Amino acid sequence: TVAHLRGFYYKPRIDLEALKQHKEGLIVLSGCISSELSRAILAGRLPAAKELAKQYQEIFGPENYYIEIQRQRITGAEEFRKKRDAMNAGLAQIADELKIPIVATADCHYLNSDDVEAQDILVCVETGKNVADGDRLDMRATDLALKTEQEMTELFADLPAAIKNTEVVAAAVNIEIPLRQWAFPNFDLPPEHSYDSYLRKLVSKGLALEYKKSFEEITREHPEAVKRLEYELDIISKKGYSSYFLVVSDFANWSRSQGIISTTRGSAAGSLVAFALGITSVNPLEYQLPFERFLNLERPLPPDIDTDFADNRRDEVIEYVAAKYGKDKVAQIVTFGSMLARAAVRDVGRVLGVPYSKCDKIAKLIPFGKQGFHMTIEQALKLSPELRAAHEQDAETKKVIDLAKKVEGVARHASIHAAGVVISPVPLTNYTPLRSDNETGTITTQYDMYSIEETGLVKMDFLGIRNLSILGRAVEIVKRAKNIDIDIYHLPLDDKKTFELLSTGKTIGLFQLGGSGMTKYLKDLKPTNVRDIMAMVALYRPGPMESIPEFIARKHNPNLIEYLDPRLKEILSASYGVLTYQDDVLLIAIKIAGYSWEEADKLRKAMGKKIPREMAEQKEKFLEGCMKNGLPSKKALKLWSLIEPFAAYGFNKAHAASYGIVAYQTAY
Repeated sequence: TVAHLRGFYYKPRIDLEALKQHKEGLIVLSGCISSELSRAILAGRLPAAKELAKQYQEIFGPENYYIEIQRQRITGAEEFRKKRDAMNAGLAQIADELKIPIVATADCHYLNSDDVEAQDILVCVETGKNVADGDRLDMRATDLALKTEQEMTELFADLPAAIKNTEVVAAAVNIEIPLRQWAFPNFDLPPEHSYDSYLRKLVSKGLALEYKKSFEEITREHPEAVKRLEYELDIISKKGYSSYFLVVSDFANWSRSQGIISTTRGSAAGSLVAFALGITSVNPLEYQLPFERFLNLERPLPPDIDTDFADNRRDEVIEYVAAKYGKDKVAQIVTFGSMLARAAVRDVGRVLGVPYSKCDKIAKLIPFGKQGFHMTIEQALKLSPELRAAHEQDAETKKVIDLAKKVEGVARHASIHAAGVVISPVPLTNYTPLRSDNETGTITTQYDMYSIEETGLVKMDFLGIRNLSILGRAVEIVKRAKNIDIDIYHLPLDDKKTFELLSTGKTIGLFQLGGSGMTKYLKDLKPTNVRDIMAMVALYRPGPMESIPEFIARKHNPNLIEYLDPRLKEILSASYGVLTYQDDVLLIAIKIAGYSWEEADKLRKAMGKKIPREMAEQKEKFLEGCMKNGLPSKKALKLWSLIEPFAAYGFNKAHAASYGIVAYQTAY
C-alpha cells in the first residue's frame, strides 16, 4: 500500500525509510540482477555494495537478511552470463566478509520452459514492441521457468548451504490469514440499543410508515406481515447480519433524502425487512417474493444487497459513506481486464509481424460467447470448422493461435469495478493492500471482488444507472414546470394513463421496455398491472421469450389457463400459469418435490451449468420427490420437461419486481 499510494513513480516503489518503519516480521533477500546491491557490484563499486549490505544487515538483524544467489541457465548470451557470474562472485565475497547467509533463488516468469516464447510475446505487447525489434527488453536467453527441487539442487551442487537456507527461509515464513470471517462496518448505535434491538425498532417504525398505520394496527389487520417480519429478523439475528442491514439502510435513506433516485437488483427485494428499512421499494408480500432466495440459515455467504443509483450522483453516495465510516475504511474494488480470445490473436499476430488483415481474419473466425460467457480459443477450435482448418493447414496461423491460446486470460490492466465498494470496521490495510487508479486517482483495493470476499470484507454494489438519472431529472422538471411534487417510491400503481402509454407502444426512453421487440409484445399484451410489466421484464430474454405469445393469449382468455397440478396455482397464478421466474422452479422443487431451499439452490446451479451427471442425479431426485408427494410419474416427467430447459435462463423474480417498478416509474 505504501509503495502504491506514497511511492508510486511509473511503478510502485518503497524506500529504506518505509522499510525501516515496517521491519518487524520481515525477512529480506538482497534481490535479483536488477537489485540495488547487484547494480552496485556490476558498476564496479564493491565497497559501496558492501556498505549497503551492512546497512540492511544492521536494520533487519543478522538472522533476517540474506544475500541472494541466482544461477538460471543462460544460452547464447555469453556476455550476459559472464556479467552474471562476476556479480555472483561479488555477492559471495560480501556474504563471506560480513558473515551474511546466502540463499539459493530463481526468478520465475512462467511455469514451463516451453512458455518462454509466450512470455516474450507478453513483454512485447506491454512495451509496444515487435519480436523482430533489436532494441527491446528480451529475456529469452535466461531460463526463467519454475524449477524443480532436483534442478535447483544440481545448479547449487557446490553450495549446499544456499539450498538449505532456502528451506530455512520457507520454514520461517508463517502467515495466517483467517478467511470468510465476515467483518461488517461499525454502525454507531444509540446507547440503550444493540444491533438487533435497533434494527427491530427501525423496521417497526418503517413498516408503520409504509402501511400508514400504527404497528399495533398492523399486528391486528396484517398478521401475515408481522409473522414474516419476525421470521426474517430471527434469521438476520442468528446469522449476525443486523449491522449490515443498518449500514445499507443508512446510505439508502440518505440518498433518498438528497433526491438521489435508487433501486436494488437481485434477490434483496424478497426481504420485508429491507422494504421496511427503505432499502427496497417493493413489498415482497404483495408480489409473493420469497425471502429464502435472498437469505436463509443454510446460506454460507453474507447477504448481498446490490444498489443502483442515478449515475450522475453515485459519487455523492460513496463520498457520504467515506465521510461517515472513515476514508481509510472505504474503497472501491479493483477489476482486472484480461486478454480475451480475439484480442489475444490480434496482439500475438501484431508482435510477430503477421499482416493485420490476416490476424483480423483469424480473429473473426472465433465465434462470440453466449449468455455473457467469454469464448476461449480451445472452445472456438471445436466449434468453428474454418478456424480448425486454418490452424491445421497454415503454419503461421497455427503459431499465432497456439501462442494466443497461452496468453489469453492473462491480466492486461487494472481498472475500477463498475459497482464494487468495501467498508471495513478497521483500516482497510488490515484486510487488503490498496492502490490508486492511474486515470482517476480513486483509491481501490488490490484484491479483486472474489478475493475481497475471501478476506471477510463484504462487497457492496453501488452501480450507476443512467435511466435513474433521467428519472431524477424528470421529477425535477415536473416540479419546476407544474409545481407538482412526485414521490417516485409511492406512485399509484393502477394509473390508467400509464398503462395506455404502454399498450399503445409509446415506450421510447422507458427503462427495460424501449426496444422494438418488447414494444410489439406490450401492444399485444395491453398490460393492466405492474405484475404484467414484471413478467415481461423476466420473459423477454433468450429461452423464456418463446413463452410470451402463450402468456399474452392466457391474459386475454382465462379459459386457456391450466395447471398440471392444483398446487401449481399458488405459484403460477399471477403469471397465468406460465413459468416466468427462476423462483417458480425453486418453489416447484420445494412445494411439489419436497426439496429444502439449499437443495433447490443446488438444483438451480446444476441446471445452469448443464453438467450431464449432475442433471441425471437431480432428475432422479426430483421425480422421486414428486411421486412421493402424490404426483403421478407421467405428470412428474412432464413437469421436469417444462422446468429443465427453462431453469438455466429463468430470471430472478425479486430482480424482475425491482426493475418492473422502475419501468413503471419511468412510464408514469
